[in-house]
Formats: sequence, structure tokens, C-alpha cells
Amino acid sequence: MDRRRSHDSAGRFTDYLDELAGVIGHAARVGPMRDYCTGLLLPCERKSVEPMAAATAPERVGAQHQALLHFVAEGLWSDEIVLAKVRDMVLPQIERHGPIEAWIIDDTSFPKHGPHSVGVTHQYCGELGKQENCQVAVSLSLANHHASLPVAYRLYLPKSWTDDNKRRKKAGIPDAIAFQTKPKMALEQLAWACAAGLPRGVVLMDSAYGSDASLRRGARDLGLDYSVAVWARTLVEGRAGKMKVEDLAAGLPQRAWKEVTWRQGSAEPLRSRFARVRVRARGEGCTRNEPEEWLLIEWPKGEKAATKYWFSSLPRNIAFDRLVDITMMRWRIERDYQDLKQEVGLGHFEGRGWRGFHHHATMCIAAYGFLISERGAIPPSGARSAILLPQPAVPTGWRPRGAAAAA
Repeated sequence: MDRRRSHDSAGRFTDYLDELAGVIGHAARVGPMRDYCTGLLLPCERKSVEPMAAATAPERVGAQHQALLHFVAEGLWSDEIVLAKVRDMVLPQIERHGPIEAWIIDDTSFPKHGPHSVGVTHQYCGELGKQENCQVAVSLSLANHHASLPVAYRLYLPKSWTDDNKRRKKAGIPDAIAFQTKPKMALEQLAWACAAGLPRGVVLMDSAYGSDASLRRGARDLGLDYSVAVWARTLVEGRAGKMKVEDLAAGLPQRAWKEVTWRQGSAEPLRSRFARVRVRARGEGCTRNEPEEWLLIEWPKGEKAATKYWFSSLPRNIAFDRLVDITMMRWRIERDYQDLKQEVGLGHFEGRGWRGFHHHATMCIAAYGFLISERGAIPPSGARSAILLPQPAVPTGWRPRGAAAAA
């Protein structure tokens, strides 16, 4: 991207879209792509097709609605190629502030009222903190302390979808997509990133992924280090024999604990008490030859017991503070998803098909990538999208038909 052409955010956004236009394929897609990305960055309350059509083309809302809907729901352009272009443009901007340090695996959920949107089933919904009807997507983000960027993103399909040919056909699910558990999807994304030669980082995962022994083993086989959360009941073997990590933590002497500060929070430095012990994982999915690795434990002052546990394959001689610092970098994915949902409407897509779900996500990641590139120019206290583009004009009296989640 030739940033010499423009010196303000709007001008740089035009340059950014010029680069995306080069990989979107047919020339007829370029206009809708520009308008879709623009709509995602406008200060609209809802970033679904209808309100974005009104915001980007107020004099011809109906025609614009059809153009944007066709582009996102039916357009035969490649998510992989567009995401690769975003990666090529945005990663250098992130790396200006330091090398990539972490590969963060996580998932995000989208509550849905009905059963018809692709991938919807009754499952744990992180956004609501309970079992509910929702979609879940698994992603891989590359991060340093300055920023992070999703580089892989795919909808999880439960067996109720992969085994139902009628539902598959109606939602346009590709024939090659078979059932995979979320940890297997995560491992596939890690393997893809290695094959693509992306700058390496320590793999970070929450306990839903980190507790999977085969996923940890797969990461090691790829030559990746990790620092991943595990459940309190996870079995380990150390000097005191085999036990749950929660019992091991309870038996540690006072001298094992150290207060560590890992980053500056919005109001004050973030710090807590940690201990680390060399152990070997045991239990479900583990082999007899599990490697010795770090068990990192957090026990905040005032708590009756330890609250978090991580396995880390980082070197035995790594400094304690550095081990905590890299492990706690997983917070970046929370920022990713907060911004993707609140700033660019990741969860606002109201279509039901496989292609539309992923096309919308790709455009959101593209828009978010531009925000990352602009981060140095954006006041921390303000909405990052609001300064980029002016409030759009909309037809008098126009209102979206509804912002309820699609069925």
C-alpha cells in the first residue's frame, strides 16, 4: 500500500481499498466491496446489509441493498485470497512495534433466535455465558504487545449440520467440509499458518483448547511452543507424585509464590501472584512420554484458592516474569473480538448461508485490519471507527426493518 499518496485517514482508507480491489476478482465486485467495507466503518448502529445500504447510497437504497447482499451472500470471491492481502498489508504495520510474539487460538459466538442460520445449535455461548442457540467460529490471531490480527477464521459445524445433507445443501456448505471438533480445527489452522510461513509466535489458548492433550502434542510436532490454560482437575506428575493441578497448587509453600506485574492496565498496572513448577501431563489423551514442562499457577491475593493454571513448553531457563508476560498476552484476543463486534459489526450478519457468513467475517477483518494500521493516530478514549468517515446522510424517515438476530 503506497501510503505516500494520502496523509489523512480517509485517504489512506482509499489506498487500502485500492489494494483489496486488486484481489477481489471481477471488476463488478470492486464497487460493492468498497461500499461494504465503508459501511462497516461508518458510525451506524447496525452493520447488516440494509442499514449499510442506506448509509452508503441514501438515494438508491433498494438497488444498493441488492448489490451488497449479492456481494456478500453469493459473490464468488475468495476469503483466503482477501485475508492474505489484508495480512500482507497489516502485519508490517503491527511489526513496526516489535516482532510477532504470540499465535492466539480462540472462538467467538453469535446468539441466534432460530435454528436456520448455518451452524446454529444449542451449545455453550461465550457471549451469554451459558448454553444457548448460537453459531461459533474458531480463529487464529497473530499478536505482539501492540496489536493482533485474525489470520484464519472458520465456522464450527456440529454433527447435526455435517450429517444432514438437506441442511448442507440449503446453506451452501462445501462438500469438502466434514465434522471436526474445535481443537482439531485449531490444529488445522496452526498447521496452515506454519505451512504459510507466517512469523512464529508462542501458541496461546484457553482451557477449552489447552486441556486437549492431542492439540498440545500437535503443536509440539509442528515445532511450536505454547503456553495454554488447563482445567483445575487436570492431572500432572511431579516430585510429589500424580495429582490434580489444583491440589498441587494448594500444597506449594509460601516461598513458591511471586508477585508479577505483566502490563499496564487502563487505570493501574496489572499484577497478581504466580508460582511455577516442572511437571509432566497425565490423564486423558496423554502418552507415557509426555515432556516435562512448566505448570504456571495464578493465585490472586484475597482468593481462597488458585484460580488459573497453564501448561507451557517454553524453555526451562525462561525468566519467571517473561513466562507470565507471554502467557497473559491472550488478553489481546478479547480486544480483537470486542472491536470486531462493536466497531465493525462482526456479529451483525443476518444471512443464513455458509458463504455469506464467511464473506461478512472477511470484510470485517479487512476493516479491522485498517483500524489496526491507523491505531497510532486514534485517541485511546474514542471509538476507532468514528474518526475515519463522516456520519452518512440517510433518507428522511428511513429506519432499518429490525436488528434482531437472524433465525
